[in-house]
Amino acid sequence: MSASPLTARIAAPYARALFDFSVEKNIMHQITADFQNLDIFFSETSELTEYLNSPVVSEEAKREVLTKTLKSQINTETFKFLMVLVERNRINLLSSIINSYLELVYETASIKMIEVSTASAFTNLQKNTLIQKLKELTNAREIRLVITVDATLIGGFLIKTESKVIDFTIKNQLQQLAKHLDTVLEI
Repeated sequence: MSASPLTARIAAPYARALFDFSVEKNIMHQITADFQNLDIFFSETSELTEYLNSPVVSEEAKREVLTKTLKSQINTETFKFLMVLVERNRINLLSSIINSYLELVYETASIKMIEVSTASAFTNLQKNTLIQKLKELTNAREIRLVITVDATLIGGFLIKTESKVIDFTIKNQLQQLAKHLDTVLEI
């Protein structure tokens, strides 16, 4: 979800153009499904991502690999878009473009993307309870959680939305206690 500001700025117009095109052609659901699947696919195939991002690999080789691996798996328009990215030497921005595009879709559908860092994995009941509470707080129709497990938090969880950070971690509470003791014990 977090890309460098420059990468996000370059990726945003591509995502917006594809979003507008998908709405105009009434294929937003297909392209959204393709992008959700591609996001998972590329996160699981780091070698392919590195290959596509390499400036040493020729444009033709990148086209060939994408044609063999993805052409039959995704919508024609999504594939054409990938070819445009290869042609313009922007395929390395695909992850950021996917994120920007999905944010546009979720915003339109009143779906909120929320990052949650937790010390240990949530049970389904905990996840569903958190989603319900976040729906109430944000007035969103749907909540999509991006959950990362970080054992350094010791316990609890950290919630990040566009504008807020809510920290319920034991690590944070211990840091606050340490600061308080530092100020109290300084004489």
